[in-house]
Amino acid sequence: MEKESEIKHIAIIMDGNRRWAKEHNLPSAAGHKKGVTSLRNVVRACDEFGIKYLTVYAFSTENWKRSKEEVDFLMDLVAVTLKNELDDMDKENVKISFIGDRSRLSDRLQKVTSNAQDKTKNNSGVNLQIALNYGSRDEIVNAVKSIICDNYKSEDITADVISKHLYTKDIPDPDILIRTGGEKRISNYLLWQIAYSEVIVVDEYWPEFDRCSLLKCIEEFNRRQRRYGK
Repeated sequence: MEKESEIKHIAIIMDGNRRWAKEHNLPSAAGHKKGVTSLRNVVRACDEFGIKYLTVYAFSTENWKRSKEEVDFLMDLVAVTLKNELDDMDKENVKISFIGDRSRLSDRLQKVTSNAQDKTKNNSGVNLQIALNYGSRDEIVNAVKSIICDNYKSEDITADVISKHLYTKDIPDPDILIRTGGEKRISNYLLWQIAYSEVIVVDEYWPEFDRCSLLKCIEEFNRRQRRYGK
């Protein structure tokens, strides 16, 4: 694993919770709960492998189209998980932050997410970015609006300026984008940031993804040669 230290940032589309549950004759909620365990294991694996940044897709702007019952469950799961895991995450030196538009979240969830950020903001271990009510097109639209508000002249707008107005302005672009569950699409996730990321699709559903799964993805990355258009 010679190149592990070269990988700064891994982004993951955590797909397949509901399909895993269906195949095991369980309710969707069971798949989402099992997915929390996978996330915990992957965060610890990133720390072990020296990966500084991990960004995960928890809830997209399109996920509001799901049934109210499932949306309410997912929002409650995020809140409960943050409360239950926060002390351990803090002890493990994980720095938690959120990307996305949190204004649509309930007051309770906004408070819980803000508390998680405040409690871990000085930690120096794995930086865990949780994409919550996130959509990349919305992010880019918001960046453009912010650039206009900052009174930039058209000739002064560069790719770097746009990057600095995104939710991810303080972190490097992903080296790897992993999608679990076998689907081969980006789903409106980090469209600007993954311009030169290596995309790895695995057939495992997210509840099945673990340390060994992540290691295989890292090994796959190590076999590739990044050319950046050269």
